[in-house]
Amino acid sequence: MARRGVGTWVRESVWEIPLRRALALLVAVALVTGVVFAVRALAHVDRTCAPGVERPEGSEECVGVATGGYDFGHAQLRPAVRAIARENGRLKPGSYVTVALMLPYSSTSRTSLNDIQHQLQGARLAQYRANHDSNGEGPAIRLVLANPGATGSRWRGTVDQLTRMTRSADRLRAVAGIGQSTDNNKKAVRELTRRGIPVVGSSITADDLANGQHGADPFPGLARVSPTNTDEARALASFAKVSAGKALLVYDKPGDPYTRTLQESFAALIKGSPYEPQPFTPPADRSQEGTTANTFRQITHLVCDTSRETDTILFAGRHTQLRQFINALGGRGCQDRKFTVLTGDEASYLTHERDLDRGALGRRLAVRYTSLAHPDAWTRDPARTGGSAADFGVLRGLLARAGREPVGPIGPAALDDGQLIIGYDALQLAVHGIREAVPDGRDVPALADVGLQWPQVKGSLRVSGASGWICLDAHGNPYDKAVPIVELTPRGGSRFVRIAWPEGRPPAKECLPPS
Repeated sequence: MARRGVGTWVRESVWEIPLRRALALLVAVALVTGVVFAVRALAHVDRTCAPGVERPEGSEECVGVATGGYDFGHAQLRPAVRAIARENGRLKPGSYVTVALMLPYSSTSRTSLNDIQHQLQGARLAQYRANHDSNGEGPAIRLVLANPGATGSRWRGTVDQLTRMTRSADRLRAVAGIGQSTDNNKKAVRELTRRGIPVVGSSITADDLANGQHGADPFPGLARVSPTNTDEARALASFAKVSAGKALLVYDKPGDPYTRTLQESFAALIKGSPYEPQPFTPPADRSQEGTTANTFRQITHLVCDTSRETDTILFAGRHTQLRQFINALGGRGCQDRKFTVLTGDEASYLTHERDLDRGALGRRLAVRYTSLAHPDAWTRDPARTGGSAADFGVLRGLLARAGREPVGPIGPAALDDGQLIIGYDALQLAVHGIREAVPDGRDVPALADVGLQWPQVKGSLRVSGASGWICLDAHGNPYDKAVPIVELTPRGGSRFVRIAWPEGRPPAKECLPPS
């Protein structure tokens, strides 16, 4: 028994007890590991929204480059997005290059979404024309949607994605759109062009988001289809005959790229005015209401305090603040006096704005602005040069076919805010640059060669846009571009008034910018 006890003790102490302990430890480790992985699995949140699009940490906003039929959760964008996806799906691998339409698709502003929808529709029509109505020219155009965030604050990650797409089978060759002239969009354009990616701006108008200012080209490879704020102001002055003694300037302080350059342009028009310009300070996100309505109520008192010869107010601000200002003017004390508010293309956002007091426009108040485009420009005020009803008619023909496949459907379309028209023209210009850059014997241009085409877009190589001729100067800016003067109406919508020109007259038929 003693020997068996010793043997048992030896067996248990040397083998069985350590083995049981080791097995218990392994089981414990396995359980802990399993719990850790289970917790991680439960804690992990899938941040993918769609191929190429995800929610960054700390945000519920879907940003990135959507390469499929993703509408960013907005039903009003869905028809156009699906039409683009169907077109992209028909393209043969290796037959196309990619153009990204960069806009703030995750915006929650109803007014901004209307503009995004219209630009998207215009880009879709231009894509269809490029792929089906261009006599077989190539390469084909694949269109994707790039979202830098509602305020553009997520631009860096989106730019990184676009950069990778230039080196992949996507063969990205241009970015179009961009949206408003904001500080974030300015940073995005600077970085895109620094990386050699050509950019075609649709609605950017700020002078400091353009090349050629003071002889510098900070955005190599940038082209635009819209005039600068300075050119818009010059066109407005040639139309309205603004004089220093009859005008008061109201401006955004500290401003953003759009409002600052518009303020500077307006201030130059009324240099020597007897009235001090009146500032207002909006929220950093100028789509928000803030407290500026109170400031505008006070400014209306100062408007009424001016001499009776003063009949013009130059407004340098964004559309939310413009709407507040118009509503305040509707309740001004001096209802016996008539005023005309003159402002930039941002007013087009108010074309279908439900919160605008339309009744204010019937109280001896007119609001006129420089639109980027208008459907009546070439039928009601035709010019001999600078554009034509026939050029606009091409877009009208596409729209007539847009209710059905293969063009559409693209959803309800509106032309009077000009956004569909410039979205169409921006993609037309991008396609022109891409195809002109294709070398003999090749099917696809080098990325670096596309942006080199902009200085040659003039004369017989101009783009005959639906918004007017696009003749670019050596810096990629449109020369003497047609500027429709448009007026908001009391019954809703807008009314075309007349075409104005930065040079005071249409360009010569050659459309060659002077030295």
